[in-house]
Amino acid sequence: MTSATLAQIRAASPLIHCITNYVTVNDVANVLLAIGARPIMADDPEEVEEITALCAGLCLNIGTLNARTIPSMIAAGKRARALGHPVVLDPVGAGASRLRTATALRILDEVRPTLIRGNISEVRTLAVGTGTTKGVDANAADAVTEENLAAAADLLHAFAARAEAIVAVTGAIDLVTDGRDCYAIRNGRAEMGQVTGTGCQLSALLAAALAAAPADPLAAVSETVVLMGVAGEIAWAQMGEHDGNATYRTRIIDAIYRMNAEDLNARMNITKL
Repeated sequence: MTSATLAQIRAASPLIHCITNYVTVNDVANVLLAIGARPIMADDPEEVEEITALCAGLCLNIGTLNARTIPSMIAAGKRARALGHPVVLDPVGAGASRLRTATALRILDEVRPTLIRGNISEVRTLAVGTGTTKGVDANAADAVTEENLAAAADLLHAFAARAEAIVAVTGAIDLVTDGRDCYAIRNGRAEMGQVTGTGCQLSALLAAALAAAPADPLAAVSETVVLMGVAGEIAWAQMGEHDGNATYRTRIIDAIYRMNAEDLNARMNITKL
């Protein structure tokens, strides 16, 4: 596997429609610009279908749900799929409340997203109907480890095949599967969990990757998950003695902006299971 997806995103500069949460919306916009894509944020029911028709991809993030944005997500998702555009679902906090879980399952059923990206607890909730999400964070009991890697891969493999979607679970070990092949990715830093929104940013980047590299979606997703992890590694190496998580947040975005194929290929740590 190579860094080809990065070059394809920069060449295509896809316009990505994000219906995302207000906690991270600015970082999502900036990370799309950093990789060479273009963001647009629109969540009013009166315009979401029109906006998404202009775009190359759609990212649906349920982090701050409300009665207005749920129908907007469904409408935009259906429009994007009708047009053949990739749709990414980020089921933030699925398992933490009935509303979040029901909404994520409804999007799965009515939109049929191209990709589902979340932490292991969120994805487990969607796969088996129950989960132990701790707010918007994964439960440590669900964490993917070297010891349970095979079992976790089997769970996600079956879920991806059933959902007819690519599934990407991110954590200490990332797993990406399309229901046929599965990759384990060991890039990134634990400190990325101290920055709000790295998962939200990745979901938007994945929408850009799928839009720019449709010929091999599994490779596009896997390479982009690697890229985010490598950015976290590069950013951490640049941290100073008095820097904290606010600086780290900015350095991650800067690392994506300055990412090149050489660094990405040299640091890539991905294995096929």
